[in-house]
Amino acid sequence: MELRHLRYFIAVAEEGSLTVAAEKRLHTAQPSLSRQLRDLEYEVGTPLFSRGARGVELTPAGKAFLDHARLAVGQAAEAIQAARRAARPPRETFSVGFLTGQEVDWLPHVTRVLRAHLPTIEFKVVSLYSPDVGDALQSGEIDLGFLRVEPRPDVTYQVIAKEPLVAILPSSHRLARRKSVAPADLEGEIFVGFSDVPHVLRDVVDDYLKRNGVDVTPSHHIDNFAMGMSLVASTGGVALLPAYVEPLLPWSVVSRPLVGKPPTIDLVVGYRKDNPSPILQAFLACIDQVIKAGPAGQRSKA
Repeated sequence: MELRHLRYFIAVAEEGSLTVAAEKRLHTAQPSLSRQLRDLEYEVGTPLFSRGARGVELTPAGKAFLDHARLAVGQAAEAIQAARRAARPPRETFSVGFLTGQEVDWLPHVTRVLRAHLPTIEFKVVSLYSPDVGDALQSGEIDLGFLRVEPRPDVTYQVIAKEPLVAILPSSHRLARRKSVAPADLEGEIFVGFSDVPHVLRDVVDDYLKRNGVDVTPSHHIDNFAMGMSLVASTGGVALLPAYVEPLLPWSVVSRPLVGKPPTIDLVVGYRKDNPSPILQAFLACIDQVIKAGPAGQRSKA
């Protein structure tokens, strides 16, 4: 019994017609197909089809044979793929982790720098909270990270951008009519603060408010910018977020620059110096170009 016999049998069983199976599925002559099926039935020792004026139907034996035939053909195809995979040399994996939202600005730079390497490697991208990116770098789950400075043993950081903070508020908010927002304008407003997850951003905002003598008590504490935008829109409150979120704002929320010199938060590239990946070394060799290019996204000017 040969695999082609099983493929012919499956095609006829599924089409219910020798003519259709021969012409549309198998691209062979019907007499040849009929002969192959008779050979199969002879080897099995029992009829697999009953032939009538309206085509062919499976006999009880044919129905029992069909599932096993499909399994055998499927296993043969998988055996071929397994052999081909084993014959190919393993592809090097290079993984990059982004603080959620930053991939919009920085992934284009990564793919541009590594363009020559991408066809020969398995390139993976993940989006996580900043502390989780730091953990993934430390454990070796990822090779490169775009995140805040998260102190982790053996992880090296290099600042690639200092992102200004902006005020995020509802489109209908009274402060939305102004070109910029002063620290004192935040007094008495519903203020959306931060949880322990974005702790670097929380510390920057707290320091900014303290330096400007602004006393606010957050009504909510957020983990990420998406939660922040939702709460700003639903509560009518105000949040201070890095400017990279501006292109991601929905119509119901706008941004306004802060009066004077705004506070900034560092965006860094993190990696382990003991990582031997030549792909990582290729990226680090071009990191000055990445810094000079800056964010790839276009900032909203609303």
